[in-house]
Amino acid sequence: MNTTILSSTFFLTLLLAVGLFFFIRASIKDRTEQVKLIVLEPEESLLERLQQYFDQRSYRIAALDRATGQVTFQGFVQPSWFLAIFLTVLAACAILCFSLVLSLLYPTFAKLFLGLILLSPAAGVFYWRGAGRNEQVLLKVEPLPDRETDTQSLITVTAHRDELEQLQQTLKLQPADESWS
Repeated sequence: MNTTILSSTFFLTLLLAVGLFFFIRASIKDRTEQVKLIVLEPEESLLERLQQYFDQRSYRIAALDRATGQVTFQGFVQPSWFLAIFLTVLAACAILCFSLVLSLLYPTFAKLFLGLILLSPAAGVFYWRGAGRNEQVLLKVEPLPDRETDTQSLITVTAHRDELEQLQQTLKLQPADESWS
């Protein structure tokens, strides 16, 4: 095989490996966001509903600041088995491709390069150790004057973006307009 073709294939495979490395590293990145939600419900009943929701999600109250009206919930987020296996398979495919290119460049070390596939479970272990962590949800509920019903509340929630999506879907909450920010 032509050395130019092998060199360019090696370079492209190396670029893909770098991309995979950053993809695996990003799998444990903190994705905390803040959202403001408006609810047509009085503050007291809303707080009870939110407390029940977070109890069902295995969160517990970690702190309560009466001065600012902020409640901090804390809970352990389990890593995903699917994602750990998926990252391991991706790493195995990438290492296999990289090993095949190296085997073509250096045929005497072909078996050694193919043995590198045994390193692929390290990607799943890296994800598993980094993704399983205690998460905090900061929640603040404020009453808003509503001209018609006087039962509007503004919720400010700071949490992981997946938790925010689940909260909005489960409790059917709508984001506030930009004017409330």
